[in-house]
Amino acid sequence: MKRCSVGPRPSWRARIEDQGLVFHTTADTGVYWGEGTYYEFAAAEIDRIEAATAELHELCLEAVDHVIEKARYAELGIPAFAVPLIERSWREEPPSLYGRMDLAFGPDGVPKLLEYNADTPTSLLEAGVIQWTWLDDCFPGLDQFNSVHEQLIETWRELRPFVASTVHFAFVEDVEDEMTVGYLRDTAEQAGLRTIAIAMEDLGLEKGGGLVDLERRPIASLFKLYPWEGLLVDELAGELPRLRVQWLEPAWKMVLSNKAILPVLAELFPEHPNILPASRAPLAGPWVKKPLLGREGSNVTIAAPGVEVATGGPYTDTGFVYQAYADLGEHDGMRPVIGSWVIGGEPAGIGIRETAGFVTSNTARFVPHVLR
Repeated sequence: MKRCSVGPRPSWRARIEDQGLVFHTTADTGVYWGEGTYYEFAAAEIDRIEAATAELHELCLEAVDHVIEKARYAELGIPAFAVPLIERSWREEPPSLYGRMDLAFGPDGVPKLLEYNADTPTSLLEAGVIQWTWLDDCFPGLDQFNSVHEQLIETWRELRPFVASTVHFAFVEDVEDEMTVGYLRDTAEQAGLRTIAIAMEDLGLEKGGGLVDLERRPIASLFKLYPWEGLLVDELAGELPRLRVQWLEPAWKMVLSNKAILPVLAELFPEHPNILPASRAPLAGPWVKKPLLGREGSNVTIAAPGVEVATGGPYTDTGFVYQAYADLGEHDGMRPVIGSWVIGGEPAGIGIRETAGFVTSNTARFVPHVLR
């Protein structure tokens, strides 16, 4: 794996805006889309990432099953009223669409799981469309580890017998979230489904226990780019056990997206090369302290030789987990994290976020890749 440079494409900003990526540059953080930079992988490296992703996904499902079987919900801070939702969704096996593992791929060449956003991952359009057209423009003879777009459409096709013919897509009013939902709606429509977008705040509740949209149309299947932990504390929380709606992602995903699953994985698979030691208490060696429900690098502390970092943020009261420090590797002064996509339960490709610091935050750049 190495970081390389290439000349920027003419009018690249307009090109990716036409494809839906509207925040490629911002006034406060600079460049988000890494035009002119890319990472190059050997086939054997991609094989290791793909194999690790597939195996880690299966191990994560085993860990969820363990949490449910042993009723370890208190360790994850999951309230009692949410337990029936989780257990019913796990038992009934409702549809599930996608998730993104964040992996360290450091100097030893062994992918290591940093966390698994299995509920509301973004940077999907960048991975599935923007970097693929960049490859076609810049290196038409090369390849990527990237079947994100095709697998999304195929997974929606496979889900058609199990979801309503019209799927509602709920989001908060945020540029990135609206862009992600727009892309997911497009892939669902290409698979033959009808879609309707709705802001989370516009969801309505019928007296009989159903959700409706602004036109008072019943919502039977709802994809929500909104975390389960948010649903558990908002106005709908008390109604969740009674709502007649099919959730995408299903309720059991709140177990997998909670970083308290990391010590469970380390406990169940202590010698696994792709799983880092983790605990609810400080570790003996170098460690990273993360909030259980944190996002975008907020409230992260690193204690490692030559590295002392503490970021701010709002996640101060959700509990913390300690994970062994993993070297991300340094390439031209930048440290990349591999976002490995799981779509329909299968590895689907990668996207890369890089930063000069030690914590990957919402200002980290998305950089495309090639496979030689």
